[in-house]
Amino acid sequence: MKEIIELWEDFLNSQKENTDKGCQLIVSSLKKGNKLLIAGNGGSSAQASHFVAEILGRFEKNIVPYPAVSLSGDISTITALSNDFGYENIFSYQIEGLGKEEDVFIGLSTSGKSKNIIKALEKAKEKKLYTIALIGNDSTALEGLSDIIIKVPSSRTARIQELHLYVLHSFAEAVDRELR
Repeated sequence: MKEIIELWEDFLNSQKENTDKGCQLIVSSLKKGNKLLIAGNGGSSAQASHFVAEILGRFEKNIVPYPAVSLSGDISTITALSNDFGYENIFSYQIEGLGKEEDVFIGLSTSGKSKNIIKALEKAKEKKLYTIALIGNDSTALEGLSDIIIKVPSSRTARIQELHLYVLHSFAEAVDRELR
């Protein structure tokens, strides 16, 4: 328990500013009529879908839905793209088709080494989307590819994902507070 408390304190002290910047970027983009795209693998995929449900449905307020898409949520699309273009391209192809300038792409990677998230961030930058990466302590490959990096100071997947969920809930809370 002490480890978790210390991790949360370290995270909140080191990443509050980046989390706030992410909240502002998301709210600003949605105000302009843009959409959110988000992707991750494994547990991060589930978190991406969870976040989309809170933006399209509701977080705490029942008012206005905002456009958000989990790029890891459609198994038919994922298997088709994986089969035809390789698993490393499943998200970048979707960004090519769905993303437009000033949309926001959020890439979740506990390891920071997910090739499909790296390629998605590269494609998002090419198409002039804003980018946010939620990563773990050992991540380096994604750092140069994102407008905002939110880094959990841990190597443990469970701890990283717990704090990624906190960040995604912070984003949803900002949407509730500012837009609904």
